[in-house]
Amino acid sequence: MAKIKQISAREILNAKGNPTVETTVILSDGATGIASSPTGTSVGKYEAVDLKDNDQARFQGLGVLNALMNVNKLIAPNLIGMDASRQQEIDKKMIDLDGTSNKGRLGANATLSVSMAVAKASAKSSVLPLFLYLREFIKKESLPLKIPSPLFNLINGGKHAEDNFDFQEFLVIPATSKSYEESLKMISDIYYSLRKNIETNNLSTLIGDEGGFSPKLASNQEALLLLKRAVESTNLRLGFDVFFGMDTAADNFYSQNQYHIKDKSSSLSAKDLIAFYKMLNEQYHFLYLEDGLSEDDWDNWTELCSQLGSQMLIVGDDLTATNPYRLQTALQKKAITGIIVKPNQIGTVIEALAVVEMARAAGLKITVSHRSGETNDDFIADFAVAASADYVKFGAPARGERVAKYNRLSQIQNQLKSL
Repeated sequence: MAKIKQISAREILNAKGNPTVETTVILSDGATGIASSPTGTSVGKYEAVDLKDNDQARFQGLGVLNALMNVNKLIAPNLIGMDASRQQEIDKKMIDLDGTSNKGRLGANATLSVSMAVAKASAKSSVLPLFLYLREFIKKESLPLKIPSPLFNLINGGKHAEDNFDFQEFLVIPATSKSYEESLKMISDIYYSLRKNIETNNLSTLIGDEGGFSPKLASNQEALLLLKRAVESTNLRLGFDVFFGMDTAADNFYSQNQYHIKDKSSSLSAKDLIAFYKMLNEQYHFLYLEDGLSEDDWDNWTELCSQLGSQMLIVGDDLTATNPYRLQTALQKKAITGIIVKPNQIGTVIEALAVVEMARAAGLKITVSHRSGETNDDFIADFAVAASADYVKFGAPARGERVAKYNRLSQIQNQLKSL
C-alpha cells in the first residue's frame, strides 16, 4: 500500500470567520487528502482541546499557528513513511506523541485534521468511496449501509444566536419512513414556511451559526409555536410526517445549581426543569432531547432518563463528549438512551469510531454531528454512513458549510444505489 510522503498544514477560516487547521497529506502514489477541523461554539469542558494561540494581536487570540507547527514539525516527521492504510497505527502514533488525556499538547484540531486527511488520501489510493473505506475500521456484520435520518436545526438559540433565547437548537425530524430525498423536500418547505411566519410576526429572518432562523423571542415556547405553525402551513402532520426535538444545551443556562430560562420568572431546580420538559412534551410529543441538563448533574440525568426515556431519546453531547470514560459513566448511571458523536471532541477518526462501537454495543441510538464553526469539508457525512449512524445533525438546509454535508449525503445515496 501507499506510504505517507508529505504532510503540511495551513491556517484557513471556518464559517464563523475564525481560523482553523487544514492539513494536506500526499502519498507515495500521488493520492492526496485535504481535511479541515471544525470548531465548536458551545463547548463542553470534557472535550479534547482545540488548540488556540491566545495571541490577542491575531484573530482575537483564536489563531492556530501553534497547532500548525505541531502538524508540520512534530506530527509530520513521525508519520512520514508509514503505510497510509494503517489508520489505527497512525492515530495511535499521534495519541502517544501528544501524551495527554485531552490532546492538550498537540491540539485536537491538529490531530483530527491529519487523521481525516490520511483517511481521505488512503481511500483515494484504494479507489474506494470514503464511506466504504472508513467502514473497514468498524464491526459491520449485520449493520445496514444506509443514509442516516437527518435532524434539521431550523431555529437557533443560545450561543448559536447571541443568546436570543435559552435553548440552543429547535429540531425538525422527518419520519424514518421518509426517503432522504423526501426529507430534504419536506424540510425545505417547512424552512420557507417558517420564514414567512417569522416575517408575518414582524421578526428578524437573520440566521444563526447553523443556518436556522434566530428571531428575538420572549421565550423558548414561542420558538416551538413558530415551528408548529410552519409545519401546519405545509400541510404536513406533526407527530406523523415530522417530529420535534431540542438541544437545550443546558450548561449555558445553569449556574449555582439552578437553571435559568426566560419562560420562568424564577430559577428552576433540575426537578422543576424536568417538569417543564414534561409539560412541553405533552404539547409537542418530542422525539429527541439533547443535553437537557448540565454536564455534571449526573444524578438528575438519571432521573430525566427515568421519567422521559420511554417517550423520547435522551441524548448526551456535552455530557459524554465523544469520550469513552464519560460514556461508560453515563451507561452505568442509566443517564441516556442516545449519544452525539463529534470526532473533534476526541481528536482522531479511530477514537471516534471506537466510541460509536461502544455506544452501539450498549444499545444507544447514535447521532453523528457537525459543529457550529464548520468548514466546507464534508468528511463527517461519509463518517456517518460508514458508522451506520441512526441520525445526522448538520444544521438547517442553508449556508454552504451545512449544505455541503447534505449534498454529500445525496451523492452517497446515489452511490449506494449502484452497489
